[in-house]
Amino acid sequence: MAQALRPNTAGGLFATDGKPHPLQDTLLAVTLVLGITSFVTALVDDDLHLLSSWTGLVGILIGAYGQWISVTTRERFGLILGLGASAVGFFLGMAHGGLFGGLID
Repeated sequence: MAQALRPNTAGGLFATDGKPHPLQDTLLAVTLVLGITSFVTALVDDDLHLLSSWTGLVGILIGAYGQWISVTTRERFGLILGLGASAVGFFLGMAHGGLFGGLID
């Protein structure tokens, strides 16, 4: 009957090991913010391609490191969302002018 008193956290999508992971959580938050910023600025206007491409590139690099050191499924799930948004924003930013487009003539 003791099994009924313990919550089942092993089978959920956002399963956690019950331990704090401050570095991984910080990388997750930064990757999501950079990914959303890169994605939104890539869709808004062609003049924001510098912001879009740079935030996308930094988001990809930070998200890749976060994936490398991630511990739980929750962290990996959020990092993949941030990485995807960063990649789309980066590629659209590159298509609209790139990392240095318009600055170097």
